[in-house]
Amino acid sequence: QTSVDAEGNPVHAGDMAAQLRQAFDNLETVLKGAGMTLADVVRLNYATTDIAAYLRVAGDVAKRFPAGAPPPAGTLLGVAALFHPDILIEIEATACARGPAP
Repeated sequence: QTSVDAEGNPVHAGDMAAQLRQAFDNLETVLKGAGMTLADVVRLNYATTDIAAYLRVAGDVAKRFPAGAPPPAGTLLGVAALFHPDILIEIEATACARGPAP
C-alpha cells in the first residue's frame, strides 16, 4: 500500500507522516474487506526513498496497532524510487486470520 486516493492518485507529496498514515488507512481498508484488522498482520515490509524521514515518524506506526501489542516484525529498505516521484513510502503487509482460541 502507498499514499494514494481511491482512484490511485498519489496524495501528500513530500509529507512522510501523512503518506504513512494514508498507506495504513488503505491497508486497513483492504484488511477490513477480508474480515481482518491490523491485529492480524504478522509482518510489515517498508520501502522508502527517504529512510531518515521515515525514522522521524516511525513511532506513529506503533500507535496504529492494538494497545500493549508491539508492531509486527518487518524490514525497512531504502530504494532509489517508487512507482511515482511523489511517493516516499510503500508498505507490504502479511496478514494471517487467526481462528478462535482453544
